[in-house]
Order: sequence, then C-alpha cells, then structure tokens
Amino acid sequence: MAPPKKARMASRNPSLIRGIGKFSRSKMYHKRGIWAIKAKHGGSFPHHDLKPAPTTPVAVKPPKFYPADDVKTPIPNHRKAKPTKLRASITPGTVLILLAGRFMGKRVVFLKQLPSGLLLVSGPFKINGVPLRRVNQAYVIATSTKVDISQVNTDKFDDKYFTKEKRKRAKKSEGEFFEAEKEETKALPQEKKDDQKSVDAPLIKAIEAVEDLKAYLGARFSLRSGMKPHELVF
Repeated sequence: MAPPKKARMASRNPSLIRGIGKFSRSKMYHKRGIWAIKAKHGGSFPHHDLKPAPTTPVAVKPPKFYPADDVKTPIPNHRKAKPTKLRASITPGTVLILLAGRFMGKRVVFLKQLPSGLLLVSGPFKINGVPLRRVNQAYVIATSTKVDISQVNTDKFDDKYFTKEKRKRAKKSEGEFFEAEKEETKALPQEKKDDQKSVDAPLIKAIEAVEDLKAYLGARFSLRSGMKPHELVF
C-alpha cells in the first residue's frame, strides 16, 4: 500500500495571479512577526556566527576575463645546461668558411672552443680583415685545409673577454632630441690591438710557410651559377 501523501502547507501570502501576492511587503512583515523578533533582540535581527573557513587548500579558479595588454611572464627553465658538442670535422687549426654575419664568405682559422660553446676564430686580421671573434658552429663550413697553431697562445681568451660594457645614455632635452647628432665611434682599446697582434704573428708565420695558403685565406668564398653546394668538396 502506498504511503499517504504529506499535506501541503498553505502559503501565508496566497497569490492573486502568478508573481503578485495578496498581502504587501509591509503587511507580511507584521504578519510573520519579524517586528517582535527584532524587539526581543534589541532592535536587530539575530545572526549566527559564521563557521571558520576550512584549513584545507581550495582550488582557485582562473579569472574569466584577461587584460587586453600582453603581460610577459618569465618561463622557468628547469633544464640543466649541457656542454656544446664540437663537430668532428672542426679541430684546432681548421680553416672555416663563415656563412652569416658581417664577414660572411670569409675564411678564418679555428683556434679553440670557448666554455659557452662558441668558436674562437681569427682571419688573421692582416690577411682578410677578420679580427678575433666568436662564431656559432652552426654557421660555418669546415674545410679540409689546416694551419699549424701550435705556437699560438689562446689561454687569455674566454667569453668574458668579448663582453661589452653597457653605457648609460644621458637624458636629452627637447631641443637636443630633434637635432641630428653624430654618433661617436668608440676606439678599440690598445690592449685588444696588442692581443690581436700577439695571436696573428705566429699564425701568419705558419700560413706563409704553406704555398698559396695566404691567397686562399684572403679570397672570399661565393657560389657561381651552375655550382651545386651539396656536391662541393671543401
């Protein structure tokens, strides 16, 4: 036998039509006796104290809207730096062809690999105008030509040797801002000039000992019509 249905409680404010009650808001205020409850508690409706918030962490939802401007946030890098592996075809004294940068197409002599993984090379400067500089091994072609660099001392050169000092620019007035100013070229320190000479002196001596090697280093490499790079032997 089905259980008897519970009697439905009649509303204190019956509806005349949907959404409109028989009694007004102020009438229901007195009808429900809220005035008596307030009078009993000093003129204010009693409120229960809220329970303390749980100590367990609560997942915070991301905001629904984002700022219009892109805010760059640093991406953490958890990878451990590995030393750059040098190509087997690049050994100390190997003549390299530069494929990018200011001296693109020039032939240089590889001296050693720096801790950063970059290659220390030199033209020499007196032969083809390439000074001591760092290059990435991804932008060079290793040739079969080699130079004896046993007399060249490169212990002094590291990555800090090539770092440049940051200069603070003074604020210009409104008049100076619109005036065209000539940029002052910073002269190369005498110490670096002496370092270049100390490296190039034994290097040029070893190059001149080999026939046609000086002319080979002084010539710029370029492709001509009909030449296929993948079929060339360097």
